[in-house]
Amino acid sequence: MDSVKQGADYVAEKVQKGTSTASKETNKEEAKDSNAPIGSRATAAKDALGDKADETKHDTKAEGHKESI
Repeated sequence: MDSVKQGADYVAEKVQKGTSTASKETNKEEAKDSNAPIGSRATAAKDALGDKADETKHDTKAEGHKESI
């Protein structure tokens, strides 16, 4: 039963990683947009860094759950 929970947690972390990756890419594009206001670009760059940290965190957690199965 514990392996089923670990499997579900693994899938959940992979989904969250995917969400963070998509958000990071969107923010990177916004940060590169020379037509966007500088404040928006700076905020997008900061958010992309946070998304990258979340992406790494979720990937690490997913691998931990995978090893526990």
